[in-house]
Amino acid sequence: MEPPESSAAERTILRWDTTASEDAREKMIFSGDRLEIDRYLDAVDELQKSMSSATLSDSSSSGSGASSSTLQIAMARLEDEFRNILLSHTSPIEAELLLTESTQSELNSQEFELSEEIAESSSFDRQFEHQESNTSTTSRCYKSTTSIREVDLISCDAVYDLRCIAERMIAAGYLRECIQVYASVRKSAVDASLKKLNVEKLSIGDIQRLEWETLETKIRRWIRAAKICVRVLFASEKRLCEQIFEGLGNSADDSCFMETIKGPAIQLFNFAEAISISRRSPEKLFKILDLHDALSDLLPDIEAVFESKSSESIRVQAGEILSRLAEAARGILSEFENAVLREPSKIPVPGGTIHPLTRYVMNYISLISDYKQTLIELIVSKPSTGPRYSSDPNVPDMDFSEYEGQASTLALHLIWIIVILQFNLDGKSKHYKDASLAHLFMMNNVHYIVQKTKGSPELREMIGDDYLKRLTGKFRFSATNYQRATWVRVLYCLRDEGLHVSGSFSSGVSKSALRERFKAFNAMFDEVHRTQAMWLIPDTQLREELRISISELLIPAYRSFLGRFRSHIESGRHPENYIKYSVEDLENAVLDFFEGFPVSQHSRRRSE
Repeated sequence: MEPPESSAAERTILRWDTTASEDAREKMIFSGDRLEIDRYLDAVDELQKSMSSATLSDSSSSGSGASSSTLQIAMARLEDEFRNILLSHTSPIEAELLLTESTQSELNSQEFELSEEIAESSSFDRQFEHQESNTSTTSRCYKSTTSIREVDLISCDAVYDLRCIAERMIAAGYLRECIQVYASVRKSAVDASLKKLNVEKLSIGDIQRLEWETLETKIRRWIRAAKICVRVLFASEKRLCEQIFEGLGNSADDSCFMETIKGPAIQLFNFAEAISISRRSPEKLFKILDLHDALSDLLPDIEAVFESKSSESIRVQAGEILSRLAEAARGILSEFENAVLREPSKIPVPGGTIHPLTRYVMNYISLISDYKQTLIELIVSKPSTGPRYSSDPNVPDMDFSEYEGQASTLALHLIWIIVILQFNLDGKSKHYKDASLAHLFMMNNVHYIVQKTKGSPELREMIGDDYLKRLTGKFRFSATNYQRATWVRVLYCLRDEGLHVSGSFSSGVSKSALRERFKAFNAMFDEVHRTQAMWLIPDTQLREELRISISELLIPAYRSFLGRFRSHIESGRHPENYIKYSVEDLENAVLDFFEGFPVSQHSRRRSE
C-alpha cells in the first residue's frame, strides 16, 4: 500500500490532468494562487521521492507503474506550464532596455544630431546609436555598461517559476523536452528582435546577388544590429539560460542557449560572411573595412558570450569572417593599384584639365588614409612593382629602398599608387597633339595630387614631406616645359637678329624684315591667345601664378622690342597693320588665358 503522502500527491497531480478535467484545461496553475503552485510542486517532489524509495525497496510493479503514469501526467502539465510562462513573458527586446540610467539621463538632457539614414530607422536603432557614441572611448569589460549590457528579458518571479519547473523536469529525466520548449519560444522572440533590427533572413547567395548600393545601406544597419545582438540580445539570452538552467546538470544552460541562439547567430553572421567572399572591386573597400573594424571590435564580446565548447562554431565562424575581410581588403587594394596602372582611356580631356582618374584616385587614397590604423595592421607586404631597370614599358620603375625604416608598408602602397597614376597620366598626355597642352595637362594633374595630399593631414603624414617636395618639383617642371614649348617660339619673333642691314648698323633697319617680324609675332600670339584661352587651369592660384610667369617673360621683351622699333613702323604706311598690340593690350590678353572659354566671351566680359 502507498504511503498516505504519496496518495495525496497523486490526487493533487491528477486534479490538474488536462486529459481528465475541463477545469484543468481552462486554468493554468502558475497563473493562480501561490499556495496552489507550491502545493503542486510539493506533490511532484513527493511523487518523485516516493518513486525513488519504491525503486530502492523493490516495491510491486503495479504501484510503481501507477506512479510512473502519474509522473508522466505531471511532466506533461509542467511542460504546458513552462511553455505558458515563457509565452506570457516573452516579447522582442525593448529599446529602453538598452539604455543604462546614466545614458537615459544624458538622452533626456542632450540634443544630438542624426543622419538622414539613422533618422529613418527605428527609435530602437537611434537610442543604441546614441549610447554607442557615448561609450565608444571607454575600455571594454565583460558584463559592464561599456560593452556587454545584459538586460532582464523575463521578470524575476517568472524566472523563479521557470527554474522550479526545470529542476523537476530535469530530475525526472525530461531535460530534452524542457530545452525544446524553452528554445522554441525564446528563438521566436530572438527572431522577432532580429526582424526589429532589420536583420533579414537572406542566404549567402541572396546577399551576393544584391546591388552594391543596396548592400552599403544594409552594411550600415548590420553593424548597428550586430552590436546590439552580441552585446545585448545574445548576452541577455545567455544570462537567462544561466538563471533558469545553471547547475541542473549536463550543461543544460549551455544547451538551451545554443538551441535558442545558433540559428539567429548564423543568420546574423552569414551576412558578413557573404560580403567577405563577394566579388572584389575598389568601391567595396571602405564598407569592408567598416565591417572588419566592427567585427574586430566585437570579437572579444563574441568570445565572451560564446565561450563554451558547444558554441565554438560561432566563435570560429566570426574569426574566419574577420580573416576573410582582412584578405578581401588586401586583395582590393592590390586590384585597385592594377586598375590605376591599366586604366585604358585614351581620349584627351578638353583643355588639359584634371583627368577624372586623378580625382578618383586621389579621393580614394584620401579615404584610405582615414582608415590608416586598420590598414597599417592589414597591409604587411610591399607593393608588387616591376623589377629594377625593367624593360617592360608598361610598368613604372620604383625603388623603395630609400624609404626603408621611414615609411609604413601602407605608406609605400600610397606612394606607389601616386607613382602609377603619374605613369598612366604621362601616357595619356601623349595623346595631345599640342606639346604645350600635354605639359599643361601634367602640370594640372600633378598639382592636384600635391594639393589633395596637403589637404589631408593623415595622407600627408604618410606620404612624407620629402616625397611631397618631389611632386611639387614635378608640376613646376611641367610648367617650365609648357612655357618653353609655347613661348620660346613667340619670343623668338622679338629678337634683333636679322633686322639690321649689313654695313649700316646705326640707321640700317630693314623695314620689310621688321614688318614681317611684327606680323609673325601677331599671328603667333593671336593663335596662342585664341587657343590657350580655351585651355583650363582649375586652380585659381596656379592659374594666376602661370599668368604672372608668362607676363614676366612676354611683357618686358615686347616692351623693349616695341620701344626699339616702333618708330620704324610708325614712319611708314599703315602702322596699325603691324603694331597690333600695345603693352597694355598684351597684359589684358594674358588675363584671358586658361579660363576654359573662347576669347570672344572674354571680350564681352571686359566690355560689360
